[in-house]
Amino acid sequence: MAVLAESGSNPDVDLLYDINGLAKHAPHWFDRAMEYVGEYGILLGMVLLVLWCWWLGRRRAGEDAASSVAALLWAPLAAALAVLVNVPIRGFVERPRPFRTHEGLEVLVAGKTDYSFVSDHATITMAMAVALFVANRKFGLVGIVLALLEGFCRVYMGVHYPTDVIGGFALGTAVALLLSPLAMALLTPLMKAVERSSKGAWIVRARDGGRGASVISGARQETPASQRDLAA
Repeated sequence: MAVLAESGSNPDVDLLYDINGLAKHAPHWFDRAMEYVGEYGILLGMVLLVLWCWWLGRRRAGEDAASSVAALLWAPLAAALAVLVNVPIRGFVERPRPFRTHEGLEVLVAGKTDYSFVSDHATITMAMAVALFVANRKFGLVGIVLALLEGFCRVYMGVHYPTDVIGGFALGTAVALLLSPLAMALLTPLMKAVERSSKGAWIVRARDGGRGASVISGARQETPASQRDLAA
């Protein structure tokens, strides 16, 4: 009843209390784990996921290696740009953190004094996940799952409303998708130049991949003709 009185008929606040209320009944070690995962762990996981996709992709590099690496490079750049876009949004909306307005929340992270809408963590993770999805569907799906988990953690920790998280997802998705054509137009020539360089080519393709693989493949295609000449 106290929760209903506090939240009224606002579904955003009701869901906040429902999700954050789980922290009150969870073991202390679980709350500490959620605090670490929600504050640092998933962000680190997203970075490692992008690096893993890059490491595997450069070993299978083909003619479109430069554009593939450019698409992966756009993931962290999209996240950074989305956070910059969020700065004026936060200043315009000026929504206080939920624990400053509503009592009885279990706040797992202290010292949050900035505004709540929209969530930087949700914005960053979803921007990286969507950009990664454009580059690689399988890795992108994993990234989207991580982004959704990040959003849940932020509400669980009591530092964001659910609509803060949804707004972050929308902002990250919009930046990653809408600016992707421009980003690819700028980054792809850059990666092609890196690919042609002697010192930076490893960024685009592994030493045993790419053009070397194409030459070997072409040689194999010519082998049957050579064998026919010898047989004749």
